[in-house]
Amino acid sequence: MLVLDNVHVYYGHIHALKGINLRVDVGEIVALIGSNGAGKTTTLLTISGLLRPRQGRITFDGHAIDHLPPHQIVRMGIAHCPEGRQIFTRLSVMENLRLAAIHRHDVPGVQRDLERVFALFPILAQRRRQIAGTLSGGEQQMLAIGRALMSRPRLLLLDEPSLGLAPLVVEHIFRVIASLRAEGMTILLVEQNAYQALQLADRAYVLETGQVALQGTARALAENPAVKAAYLGG
Repeated sequence: MLVLDNVHVYYGHIHALKGINLRVDVGEIVALIGSNGAGKTTTLLTISGLLRPRQGRITFDGHAIDHLPPHQIVRMGIAHCPEGRQIFTRLSVMENLRLAAIHRHDVPGVQRDLERVFALFPILAQRRRQIAGTLSGGEQQMLAIGRALMSRPRLLLLDEPSLGLAPLVVEHIFRVIASLRAEGMTILLVEQNAYQALQLADRAYVLETGQVALQGTARALAENPAVKAAYLGG
């Protein structure tokens, strides 16, 4: 579904991604793990069109997307749930969700997707008229994921969905991610909790200083001594 081929990305003169090669197949959860500054978030920003690669190619369903603006990439079926949530804090929960479907004209489908989001996150249904900035951190993360789902993506990019959340909320978030995969959604997951990510993912890539250091099945990487030592507390 998604292929990154020798992708190089710069911030000014800083070489952030140094020839990333990565693929995500239909129906998979693929995890990106690595230390802060390894290039995980930069990879997602580049896929979603918020950053441009200086070299290399990104294809989605065989179509090049590395030259497209973000709104066209969303319409092709990629949604990005960013690090730090980045919800519209002055809008209500319902306004945040409806805004994510602004490009859609299938009114019954939008309503079904709203109901789906509320089924996944019942607290959002209770808070639908509440201003988003007054939600708890966990509720804001649920809203950010729900907002991404409102564009009806085929590929969901999730950046640090558990960051800073209470354990019970993290458990709920990961149950939702597993249920989305069970429904057939393809997910590229950046997650600071490497143990949780490798438990959930099919395959994973370890990024170090803008390069892929290791890749393989999630199970194999979870048993790799170097990964255990660096990311799993082993």
